[in-house]
Amino acid sequence: MTRPTLGTYANNAENLQRMADELFEMIISGKLKVDISQRYPLADAAKAQTELSARRTTGSVVLLP
Repeated sequence: MTRPTLGTYANNAENLQRMADELFEMIISGKLKVDISQRYPLADAAKAQTELSARRTTGSVVLLP
């Protein structure tokens, strides 16, 4: 979805908003699937970070309130 530096492409608020709108349109339409493999309560944020750092996760990791 982007090159190594997001700032090159989203160099102002208008570009960033346009890119975010396009991304969410793709998700809503089903063209892009988001794989949320792990969910952690916010209280377990340290555990989530440990799992990420140890490369024991795949897909997206979400912290829940």
